[in-house]
Amino acid sequence: MEMLQQIKKPSKTEQKVALESYSQLAAIIGQISADEAEIEIEETKEKIKIPLRALQLFGQIMKAMSEGKPFSIVPIATEVTTQKAAEILGCSRPHLVKLLEEGKIEYNKVGKHRRIKFEDVLNFKKQSKENQKQHIIDIMNFDEEKGLYDS
Repeated sequence: MEMLQQIKKPSKTEQKVALESYSQLAAIIGQISADEAEIEIEETKEKIKIPLRALQLFGQIMKAMSEGKPFSIVPIATEVTTQKAAEILGCSRPHLVKLLEEGKIEYNKVGKHRRIKFEDVLNFKKQSKENQKQHIIDIMNFDEEKGLYDS
């Protein structure tokens, strides 16, 4: 599995191949009703059974690649260090520790070290973005009420 520090944007060639294949793959996935599918590797003629959810995830990866978006696969239960969590959130490690101590993000202590569930970091980041967006909307509404926008 690719680690966060190794995430790279798809190359133009990868993007083109993914774009050409994604719509066909999405259509095929939509036709599968079983919990698993069998795929065949053309070069080796090997057939592989794959869970439908894994195939759907592969479809999401292909879509992201076709759009030129970097992606990473990380098991949800993975715990990260305070340094890694701070990098994900785009803040300093001391600021992250303050958030942990204030109870804004749950964590576990392993000896003297704090460990944070990757899922909790992403949830906090998502909630922070939503709060930011709402604050901006509130400011815009206030400015509009006060007539600060030119007509």
